[in-house]
Amino acid sequence: MIYIIKINESDQTICHFVILAALRNFLIFMAQNNVNEFANKLKSIIDTAIDGIITIDEKGRIESINQAAMALFQYEQAEVLGENVKILMPSPDRENHDRYISRYQETKKPKIIGIGREVVGLKKDGTQFPFWLAVSEVVLSDRVIYTGIIHDLTELKKAEYSVNKLNKELEYKVTERTYQLENAVNEMLKTNTMLKEEIRERIRAEKKLSEREIELEESLAKEKELGELKSRFVSMASHEFRTPLATILSSASLLSRYTESDQQPRREKHIIRIKNAVKNLTGILNDFLSLSRLEEGVINMLPEEVAFENLCFEVFEELQVILKSEQKLKQNIIGNKQELFHDPRILKNILFNLISNAIKYSHDDGEIIVNIHFQEDCILCEVKDQGIGIPEEDKKYMFQRFFRAGNVTNIQGTGLGLTIVKRYIDIIGGDINFTSEFGVGTSFIFKIPYNVNKV
Repeated sequence: MIYIIKINESDQTICHFVILAALRNFLIFMAQNNVNEFANKLKSIIDTAIDGIITIDEKGRIESINQAAMALFQYEQAEVLGENVKILMPSPDRENHDRYISRYQETKKPKIIGIGREVVGLKKDGTQFPFWLAVSEVVLSDRVIYTGIIHDLTELKKAEYSVNKLNKELEYKVTERTYQLENAVNEMLKTNTMLKEEIRERIRAEKKLSEREIELEESLAKEKELGELKSRFVSMASHEFRTPLATILSSASLLSRYTESDQQPRREKHIIRIKNAVKNLTGILNDFLSLSRLEEGVINMLPEEVAFENLCFEVFEELQVILKSEQKLKQNIIGNKQELFHDPRILKNILFNLISNAIKYSHDDGEIIVNIHFQEDCILCEVKDQGIGIPEEDKKYMFQRFFRAGNVTNIQGTGLGLTIVKRYIDIIGGDINFTSEFGVGTSFIFKIPYNVNKV
């Protein structure tokens, strides 16, 4: 029975000792059983092994040598059998070998036996070569023998030599280039102070470069954002300005036809249309101006005592003219009323935008509810409608300039109202968010402190 064991090259020491252990056990088995058939099989295995295998007796005399070992040392079998194995060793191992064996037999402290190490062999022609030697002690019934496995390291050493040579050449080139570089640097830097200053200058330059890269990235991002804003503005303006201007143009043209006194009602109808169109354009321009002032920081707040619920009713009154046929405005007050110390223009602008949006995007019979909750340290206001709602995919863009949800493209608007509301609320130290269900309605909730001076 033959066992084949595959072992990586990196585990060659383990491999050798596995083989040695197998040979040891096999030799013991042979000695105990004296079985010629097994001896012949073992001889065949040893003779065909890739690595050299040599057995010696307790005096160091060679008892057997396989074909691989004979090829390595350039000896024929008859030339080495019975000879001391030290003929295969160069000095000083040749002179010391017998002492090595004696010392081991006395102390049992191995130098190679059971350990394995790299040694040098001596060929018949006097040349030396490196090999890995793994030696195992085999205790037979009547004596002790030693089995050595020899793995030639010549090619490996050649490869190592080539690598070391290349490394040395590379190190030399690196050293040479480094020396040249040092000379060049020394030519440029006359003193250590100049060197330090250059390093500092380089660090400053790298820092400025990094800052410049960040500025460029931010500039590119802003330019991209500006391009998107311009695109949205052009799209919005082309729609929002065209409609009232077309109304003004057509009504003005028709007015010139109504010259008779009995046509006064028709003239008044078109005059009203022109006024509404102008009012619509004025609202759009006011949105632009408000956003421009907010972004430039040109906001002069004039805070005063304000009754928020009364301010809300004022907005209700102003928005009556845009209420649809059966729409209703309702106000609910929760908690104990308290006056606010704020700029009433800002609060009114916030309420006007949110409530007018609720009216605009609600159905003809919808109800718009404003819930005012006076809390301990702030006021919470909710503007709730039963309108068309906001599509889920559009919610994250609602406070961006010129953005309009996909379901309101047929309804007039600039896409600036919520942006202006958000900026005002941020300025006065408040917070705003919303919830919405598509087709059901939307609720905007904002929270502001009672006193703007404490922001």
